[in-house]
Amino acid sequence: MSIRTLVLLTGSLLLGTSALAQPGTPANAERIRPYEITEERQPCADFDPLRRPHFGDMHVHTRWSFDANSQDTRNRTEDAYRFAKGEPLGIQPYDEDDKPTRTIRIDRPLDFTAVTDHAEFLGEMSMCTTPGKAGYWHPVCIGHRVVPKYSFLTFAAYGMSMKQRWGMCDDNACLDEAANTWKLIQAANEEAYDRSADCSFTSFNGYEWTASAEGGQNLHHNVVFRNHKVPDYALSWIESESQVTLWDYLDKECVEGKPGCDAVIIPHNSNISGGLMFESARITSLQIPEGPVTKAEAERRARWNVLFEVMQHKGSSECDSRLPIWKGDEYCGFEKMGYDSFGGKNTGHLRFADYEWLGNFVDIPVPETKPPTEKNFLRYGLKKGLEQQATIGANSFKFGLISSTDTHIAAPGLTMEKNHPGHGGAGMGAREGVPVGLPDELEYGPGGLAVLYAEENTRDSLFAAMQRREAYATSGTRPTLRFFGGWDYGEDTCDAPDMVAQGYAGGVPMGSDLAGAPAAGQVPTFIASASMDHGTPEYPGSPLQRLQVIKGWYVDGEVHEQVLDVAGGDNNASVDTSTCETSGAGHSQLCAVWRDEQFDPDAQAFYYTRVLENPTCRWSQRICAEAQVSCDDPATIPAGMEGCCSVEHKQVIQERAWSSPIWYTPGS
Repeated sequence: MSIRTLVLLTGSLLLGTSALAQPGTPANAERIRPYEITEERQPCADFDPLRRPHFGDMHVHTRWSFDANSQDTRNRTEDAYRFAKGEPLGIQPYDEDDKPTRTIRIDRPLDFTAVTDHAEFLGEMSMCTTPGKAGYWHPVCIGHRVVPKYSFLTFAAYGMSMKQRWGMCDDNACLDEAANTWKLIQAANEEAYDRSADCSFTSFNGYEWTASAEGGQNLHHNVVFRNHKVPDYALSWIESESQVTLWDYLDKECVEGKPGCDAVIIPHNSNISGGLMFESARITSLQIPEGPVTKAEAERRARWNVLFEVMQHKGSSECDSRLPIWKGDEYCGFEKMGYDSFGGKNTGHLRFADYEWLGNFVDIPVPETKPPTEKNFLRYGLKKGLEQQATIGANSFKFGLISSTDTHIAAPGLTMEKNHPGHGGAGMGAREGVPVGLPDELEYGPGGLAVLYAEENTRDSLFAAMQRREAYATSGTRPTLRFFGGWDYGEDTCDAPDMVAQGYAGGVPMGSDLAGAPAAGQVPTFIASASMDHGTPEYPGSPLQRLQVIKGWYVDGEVHEQVLDVAGGDNNASVDTSTCETSGAGHSQLCAVWRDEQFDPDAQAFYYTRVLENPTCRWSQRICAEAQVSCDDPATIPAGMEGCCSVEHKQVIQERAWSSPIWYTPGS
């Protein structure tokens, strides 16, 4: 028996798979799978016990979301899934014959998608846009159709901030209609799911629970269900007191109420949470609870919040180099917003009295914007989790990492910098026509992708990957990233043809706890590996520049962090921003076996990897370059292109990926 065969057999046993289930083996119903099977479907012909990366998008809005609908997004759940599979999609603006005037297409199909429309106002969107429905002629519905820009006030500000519904919702009419819409969404999910042996595409039932604190601080979470067994209704923020209410709902209406039902809850945009995302889950719309987080709360939160969306079209939430603590990490300056909450750039009060169709006068305060603080970012949360583990014995913030788009034009996976049309939502809409010049606000971008390591492309296999946090996030491109932690990987492991098998057999993958206690003098050893995304002829990929390990640790009452280059590094790669032509060297692959020689066996710690590609033009600069804007010559700056020369304009981007962390707990 060869060493490779022995390692593969060992890895298969560790993963809970049959020793006969090798990559490429035809699927059969007798194969042992390392996760519970909760649905009826054909086994996949392509099954890999060593798991492969599946690329997807877990944050997608269609016409059923009030903000997308107000911007004239007409595509439904089924249209979003067709787009994810590679079909073209027509988007706004629509002509006088109701034909879309723009067509978009993804560069490569996705493996999976979760459409996550806002639970808030699912019923109202159906009632306000369907002639004959109860409430169609209510003043707020008329306003939504005729003056849709005010829907952000009537629904978002009044509805979600003040947690109120309008008169057309009397006698539970809106909740009943929302339940009907939820059934339509489920039907579209089932139609899109490939239950054949081809396993070409997986759709997940899901929705967004759109919580906000009184000052506009974002506390939004996406709820993604394991399979077709879901609650009868999608609980919204309006009917919730806090995130604890959401947990109670999932316990009662899903786990206990429907055998086989399960879910994960994914927080997003901590960058605009006003520093509240990593505080107690008992925060309500009106107050921050007193008293410390208890072990019971931390454990319950960790059970549900297994993934964290580190990037989407409203910026990245890893860290911020504008803050003193991260000034030494230049790559923390990536895709940053300029404020810390949905108060945004606005000040003062939104007043409704000027619009008779809004009924009674309502005055809603909008807080003055503040710059972000350390508490807005993931790395703060990860370190706070270490402190919790040491002080109360549980970690609220043991997150696996993903990215997604948060598209509001029903375009999952549309992450290419080239030809980016804007995703709408908080950004520019195109209801009345494509904006002149740049199609979106400079602060927004195309968003990112979620990657799950799974044996096969099924709901059960992918959901198991979510639960064990074997996931990574990308800024939109598709590099392959592996990260393993153990105690005795050999220095030549990167050169081994069975590196992945050795990674599993000798340790744990990203998202896991480092197994076992170290022997005297032993230190953690990590395999960090990345391969470039070669892209397509129209959207070619970029070589890799560097591979880094980010370490955080907690000892003697203090948190610390360190960023280290473990492979690659500074090179001569550059981009000509006037043409967006790239030049210079790079790497198709990077790999390192790294030992933490500064390891303290008494210190709580986490480790994650970040891989960076060579610099390229950002989406906005591609448009500026194509228009031949020269900021030195005002005559070359047409209307709508003034942003090309703004001091806030970031012309260059370095695409990247972040692995989920691996944690070390003393005495585990």
